[in-house]
Amino acid sequence: MAGTLPDLRYDFSEIDVEFIGNPYRNVFGQKNNKTVAETIQDRRYQHLAKDMKEHYRDILDKPLGTALLDLKQSGDNFYHFFLNRYGDLQYRNFRLSSPEFEPLTGVYAFFEGESLRYIGRCKDSLKKRITQGYGKIHPKNCYLDGQATNCRLNAKITEATETISLRICMIESKSDIERMETCLIRRHSPAWNIQL
Repeated sequence: MAGTLPDLRYDFSEIDVEFIGNPYRNVFGQKNNKTVAETIQDRRYQHLAKDMKEHYRDILDKPLGTALLDLKQSGDNFYHFFLNRYGDLQYRNFRLSSPEFEPLTGVYAFFEGESLRYIGRCKDSLKKRITQGYGKIHPKNCYLDGQATNCRLNAKITEATETISLRICMIESKSDIERMETCLIRRHSPAWNIQL
């Protein structure tokens, strides 16, 4: 992929992504730093408090992730209300295979085979955005106040492990990065670029 903006030329280079281990599930079940009772006091979860106190009183003092995983395993789908819509999918760990790309900034694109799927921007470092962001789903990511985009993209990439590739256009200027991302999304409308 290559092209120009009025005052900016861009070329994308492919960067290898390394997948680590097997796909995994139930990440949300590992978030145990608070109990259910502590969690429903948070404004983002207060809408669940009445139901929890009326119907789930026996799990209020349990660690949140453990309690929700128990609900899931017993067939009670109420646990879903604590999660973002992508918080209970299958994920896989991955990272940039070459450390020299980690500090780079710019615009990146995920391809599935030859089909452009996602365009994003990276103003701090590829390591933060790809390896630490999309490449490892932390339990907090799965919740209403977590990173739904990280969960969604990791799950999509996990589904396409055999054919996924990453390309980067290295840009240093933060304003140029934003302009480039906006222009490319408008021009190509990648399927995985959605507003959450």
